[in-house]
Amino acid sequence: MFASLHTSTMTVRRVESRGTFAPSAANLLKGLRLALTAYEQRRVLSRMDAFMLADIGLTADEAAIEAARPFWDVPATWRNAC
Repeated sequence: MFASLHTSTMTVRRVESRGTFAPSAANLLKGLRLALTAYEQRRVLSRMDAFMLADIGLTADEAAIEAARPFWDVPATWRNAC
């Protein structure tokens, strides 16, 4: 009896520590903030002229590709940092 009670308690704690599958409000806000930041940065990037792009080390083609990415497509390093 003790072993099964102990095992079930460990399982419940593991599930509780992982949280629920539904995203929390904080995670939704974090995702929204990242998406809006990406959108704004890509909008600014699309409006830069050749001299500004050269200043940051990008060609016009590279900037156009980056600016065309969808707003929800943020780098993994952004998602892990927050």
